[in-house]
Amino acid sequence: MNDPAAFAGKAVERLRAEIPGRAIVAASGGIDSTAAALLTERALGGRARAVFVDTGLLREGEVDRVGALFRASGVVYDVVRAADRFLGALSGVSDPEEKRRRIGEQFIRLFEEEADRFGADRLVQGTIAPDWIESGGELRSTIKTHHNVGGVPKETRLTLVEPLRDLYKDEVRALARHLGIPEPDRQPFPGPGLAVRVDGPISAERVRRARVANAIVEEEVERAVAANEMPRPWQYFAVLLGTRTVGVTGDNRVLGEAVSVRIVDSVDAMTATAASPPRAVLGRIAERITRDLAGEVVRVLYDITDKPPATIEWE
Repeated sequence: MNDPAAFAGKAVERLRAEIPGRAIVAASGGIDSTAAALLTERALGGRARAVFVDTGLLREGEVDRVGALFRASGVVYDVVRAADRFLGALSGVSDPEEKRRRIGEQFIRLFEEEADRFGADRLVQGTIAPDWIESGGELRSTIKTHHNVGGVPKETRLTLVEPLRDLYKDEVRALARHLGIPEPDRQPFPGPGLAVRVDGPISAERVRRARVANAIVEEEVERAVAANEMPRPWQYFAVLLGTRTVGVTGDNRVLGEAVSVRIVDSVDAMTATAASPPRAVLGRIAERITRDLAGEVVRVLYDITDKPPATIEWE
């Protein structure tokens, strides 16, 4: 995509031709789905409705942040509270692919219900090229199933519409700047949310720990960037590991969980390089995580693996 304005104009034309009636938009608050929502609203006007789902797997303060983003971008949206639904479907599930399949299933069933209320038969998604490339199919191996591709059940009465399907992340960011979306270069957040940042079985308590640790990583990295201690990375987050490890509290031996910190640089999300943040920044992260989650998390590790061989997200 060399010309974001030309792409936007053609995308609006295609959406009008492809959607004769009403459509709902799966709007997560990320750059991809926000751009898709804006294009759809430009094409359909009041025949489009963006739906943001609070899955219970979001980051700290995410509902308020997404609401502010949509209002600033001009996206008209509704919020659906569905934490019990998603956490119930994921309870005790450890396998990463099964997590993604169950999340995809819950999203589609929820969107079917919302579409019925709105009288829509189309679902617009912000799927981009890395999503379907990594999900495999045809001659491609599956790297990981993206919930909005391989996680979509075959039995759905909604017709999927994907206006950004052939774009890569750097191209979507250029499009977002053209559309006037605030902070187009902010770090991505996975559609399955913290479910793929909790290694091992899902529970409300483990998701809470991951949320606390993730918030600390984001706060400390952003503080370091503001203080010119390090350049702004592409993505930075915490993963709650599926292992127990020994720690010490006072003179007592304790058994707790471990957190891995992941900070990477990338351009298009197809490849990434592990960043080398200052030791002092990592020290502050480790101190805060083990203090704020005292007795729960006793060890903090740093992931130095590039993509490939690793993926950016843990699962």
